[in-house]
Amino acid sequence: MIDLKQGAVVRARLGRRDSYAPIVTPLAQTSAPLDVVSGLLSVHPFHTLYVADLDAIESRGGQERSLAALSEAFPAVTFWVDAGVSHTEEARAWLARHPRAHLVLGSETLHSLAPLEDLGGDERIILSLDFCGQRFLGPEALCDAKHLWPRRVIVMDLARVGGDAGPDLDRLGALKRRAPDSMVYAAGGLRGPSDLSRLTQAGIHGVLVASALHDGRLTGADLATRA
Repeated sequence: MIDLKQGAVVRARLGRRDSYAPIVTPLAQTSAPLDVVSGLLSVHPFHTLYVADLDAIESRGGQERSLAALSEAFPAVTFWVDAGVSHTEEARAWLARHPRAHLVLGSETLHSLAPLEDLGGDERIILSLDFCGQRFLGPEALCDAKHLWPRRVIVMDLARVGGDAGPDLDRLGALKRRAPDSMVYAAGGLRGPSDLSRLTQAGIHGVLVASALHDGRLTGADLATRA
């Protein structure tokens, strides 16, 4: 998982985006996206990487050049990208520009349920249900509209990103029970191998992780045992 802002990978913490600064990590010499992704792949041969285009999410432009460079440099990696998309036509145009990437529709930037209604059959669409603590970010009806959810659903808690609280297992479990056929991915709060075990036991399909890798709390050996 990487967060892009003004051409650099930044260190995300607790959803306080105004304080996100270029990342300093033992995995890369710089905060340049190519360097950081190379560093992450040196830990584990990830097949999928999630990218948050924070500039696009906050309506301050976007990181199209960085995304294109990543796709070209790492053709074996599938990128899941939250590009702050709000409308159906915007989503279709993005998918056309990035034929190998998958588009994350973040509830935070959705103005209505229309994109999910219109694009529900597209296998490159992923839904991110975005929370900040107990507050849901997005159209209130979305949490109950499970018939519109695509196959893959990320449950993101911005208030836990980069923190030490651990994943919100109660929320994850409740949403998994609501949509048992969905592949649910956790995002926010992973501390280390023990949390991976808890998520697996809860039936969570996968997890987005960044800080634990950069801090060395989750290693390649930990991931290899679960491959």
